[in-house]
Parts: sequence; structure tokens; C-alpha cells
Amino acid sequence: MNQYKTVFTSERGERHRQTSLDAAPEVLDVTMLYRPDRETLAAELRDADYLISERVGTIDKALLAGAPQLKLIQRLGSMAYDIDTQAAKEAGVAVCTWPDETVIRVSEHLVMQMLALSKKLRESERIALEASSEWGESRRTDEDTFAYNWSKRRNVDGLWRKTVGIIGFGEIGAELARRLQTWGVRLLYNKRRGLPDEAEAELKLTYAEVEALLAESDYVVNLLPFTPQTEMWLDGEKLALMKDETRLVSCGSGSVIDEQALADAIRAGKLGGAALDTFEWEPLRPQNPLIGLAREGYNVLLTPHIAAGAVAAVAQARVTDYSNILAHIEGRPLQYQVV
Repeated sequence: MNQYKTVFTSERGERHRQTSLDAAPEVLDVTMLYRPDRETLAAELRDADYLISERVGTIDKALLAGAPQLKLIQRLGSMAYDIDTQAAKEAGVAVCTWPDETVIRVSEHLVMQMLALSKKLRESERIALEASSEWGESRRTDEDTFAYNWSKRRNVDGLWRKTVGIIGFGEIGAELARRLQTWGVRLLYNKRRGLPDEAEAELKLTYAEVEALLAESDYVVNLLPFTPQTEMWLDGEKLALMKDETRLVSCGSGSVIDEQALADAIRAGKLGGAALDTFEWEPLRPQNPLIGLAREGYNVLLTPHIAAGAVAAVAQARVTDYSNILAHIEGRPLQYQVV
């Protein structure tokens, strides 16, 4: 069987990289590169037939010129701003994006987290289920008879005209931004490498330094991955920079957040609530300080690392990483083609 050399670049952890390798079809000879420097990538591309890119560096005219056999660049995700598509077109190299279903699910989960906090969902549901007589006489409702906010909840609002700050902006952040574009929110973001102007305009984003983002946001979205630099990054000092009643939602690495400092900030009334799907210790341990807050009725929503769906990283879920390459080999139409 013919083997087509396929270079796969990734910034993701070893577990995710191995899953992608396990999903590779036999017809491909896959070389996995973890955060390669330019020289390493250029050397591997010299005799490569295909390139799969998971957000690692710029693919420019010079790299393409040194890859005479390259036929297709498959960007996993929705953003291709750092690929020189004009140079690829001139070189006869197809460029495609590929939506990541798990990324989209996480972005949807983040919207749910923000809405749940804005409506104080857990507290409101608990009150409704108690059906207590302490709220007064119950009457049958009609057009003019009803008891709006009969439990007298305060600070229940929504997302319209709020500022949402996204820290650790990547593919999840992009999908979240797309979903919030029509919600009337102001979107700030921060990442190590800022987006080009055209990408910011497309996603309706404004870059902000971390301190400004924390100080101006009504909702702070943590999407930071775990690295030695981000371990316990969101600590008491950074939480103190947030304005009063800010709400934190997180689907980034659990060990990025100092959970005790977060619990202290919520209990003290500094923050208006938090919704987390990932934690420093998983499965959750009983002594996690956020569990006590949730049980006491604070605006805290905890979910058991399910934002990406029931299955997040099995080989079967990564088979589609290679769909366009197989289509190209077999002469079938490409999907999500940019050029």
C-alpha cells in the first residue's frame, strides 16, 4: 500500500496527540510534531505530501516553496489566518479548515455557564422546587394575575450589553465569539500571540492586556491550557483585579485556577459567581471548597468535565482529522476548502 507522508503539528498534550495518531489511516505515514520550531517544520515538509496543522506557527510562502510535494494543508479548527492562502494557491496547494465538534460543544457549554450564572439558575431552581408557602398566597394565573419574581431575587440579568473577556483565546474562543456576535456583548480577548486585524474584525474582538481584561469584564472566560507558566495562574491577586460582581466561567485547565482563592472571593461577595467544568483534582474531591459554596446556595455551578460531550478524545472521534486528505487521495471533493 502506498504511504503518503503527512506532517501533523500540534500544541495539544501527549494524550491528545496519541489519540490523533491512533486514528490515522494506514495509507498515511504520519509524523507528529509538538510545537515545532520553523527549522524543524521546514525540514519535515521537504518531502511531505500533506500537512495537518493544529494552530502551530505561520505557514508562509517560504515554507511552501521548500515543500514541492505538498498537496494539501488541513487546518484543524476554523481559523486559517496564519496560512498564506495566496501563496498556497500559487503553489497549487489546497487549504481547508475543519470544524472541531468537541470545540463547538465546549463553546456552547460556556454560553450555558454564563446564562446559568446570569439567571442564578441553581438558586432559582431550588426555590421553585421547594414550592414554599413563605412567598405568599398562591393564585391561579391569567393575563393579569401572576407573581413576577415572587422570591424577590436580586441581580438576575442577562448577557446583553455586558463585556465578556476571553483569556487563552484559541479555537474554543473563536467559536464562542461567533456564538456571541449577535448577543449585543462587547468581546475582549487575550492570548500570547495576538490575532491579525482581519481576524479581530471578523470575530468582532478587541485585544486587551490581562489587567485591563480582568478589570473591565462582566464575565471572565478562562480557556488557558496547563503549562508551568499557567499553573495556579488565576490566583487571589488576579481575582482582586476583577470588578465587583464579575462572574467567572471556565473550561480551560482546572489547575490554572486557585480554587480556594476563588471560593474566598465568592464568599466575600467580591465575585458574583463561578461556573467550572474542570478542576485541579478530577474526579472532584469532597474537600473542594467550591462544593461547599454550591451547597450553601451561592451562585456556583459545577459540572463533571463534560463540556466537550460524553466522548472527548477517543480515536474514533479523531478519524475526521484525515477526511480531506483521504478525499484528495481518492479524487473526491474537499470539504471546508479555503483555496
